[in-house]
Amino acid sequence: MDRAALLGLSRLCALWAALLALFPCGAQGNWMWLGIASFGVPEKLGCANLPLNSRQKELCKRKPYLLPSIGEGARLGIQECRSQFRHERWNCLVTAAPPGTSPLFGYELSSGTKETAFIYAVMAAGLVHSVTRSCSAGNMTECSCDTSLQSGGSASEGWHWGGCSDDVQYGMWFSRKFLDFPVRNSTGKESKVLLAMNLHNNEAGRQAVAKLMSVDCRCHGVSGSCAVKTCWKTMSSFEKIGHLLKDKYENSVQISDKIKRKMRRRDKDQRKIPIRKDDLLYVNKSPNYCVEDKKLGIPGTQGRECNRTSEGADGCNLLCCGRGYNTHVVRHVERCECKFIWCCYVRCRRCESMTDVHTCK
Repeated sequence: MDRAALLGLSRLCALWAALLALFPCGAQGNWMWLGIASFGVPEKLGCANLPLNSRQKELCKRKPYLLPSIGEGARLGIQECRSQFRHERWNCLVTAAPPGTSPLFGYELSSGTKETAFIYAVMAAGLVHSVTRSCSAGNMTECSCDTSLQSGGSASEGWHWGGCSDDVQYGMWFSRKFLDFPVRNSTGKESKVLLAMNLHNNEAGRQAVAKLMSVDCRCHGVSGSCAVKTCWKTMSSFEKIGHLLKDKYENSVQISDKIKRKMRRRDKDQRKIPIRKDDLLYVNKSPNYCVEDKKLGIPGTQGRECNRTSEGADGCNLLCCGRGYNTHVVRHVERCECKFIWCCYVRCRRCESMTDVHTCK
């Protein structure tokens, strides 16, 4: 390794050290930084220099080959969160501050709101999805395909289990081992409620991956007659899992800020309705994302681009919170009507177009 590379690596390690100094090892969510590409390759930094708590570091040391999957899981969760909320008032903003100066998702990571619920669920789901994919791809020695689905089927219906079914149970096991911490280890009434909420939402994210498992089949037979089918179970795309979790977010359940034997709905009239393990739970109502709040790190929606003709969340009426919007014309210049000229070059025209862009006041 040359001198410049060594210097770069030492600076990166110092960056992580700053991050760990600002956020204690026990703090939840530090691992999410591994999904940010600018932080480098986790496996090159080593377990001791990563923003993990003591339990996660121990697991990392025992299973270092899982580091690429952990980083990919964090990246999947961050990307899907931003995709699902890109047109909302809260757009899953990842902090633009220098590394280590604030949590990755800022205020929302510890606010106990619906947004907190979605973050924990989608990140846990991302970890399950990434680890399970690595197992199926043969990238790890201790897991592979789901061996319980390598025999059996239905002879009368003309199909049998085969191929490589995704071993989602291993992915869920690892996600629990890596992310979940006992409530009894927390101190303070409020922290116990928030920790119990986060644990539940972690599991809700994992359940979303399992719920959307599908069966794929391949036909075998003379001239494509499909006399026999080989079938296997596979995970859905992470985009589909993100859509399910967004729906859960829209129908999330507010719980009481007091825990007795178990979590209860905040609304006393609804306490007889059981809380399902795939529900997203929150304690506190969301803040006003319309206006800037520097203390909470909320940027507001001023300057956000909106759709003047839409009645949805991206429409100027909703996104701009009734403040109105500004319209300006943007000039686009691009190559068009390209033709291949023999021989041997491409001739294009220079086309201009004008587009109205609307931004919130």
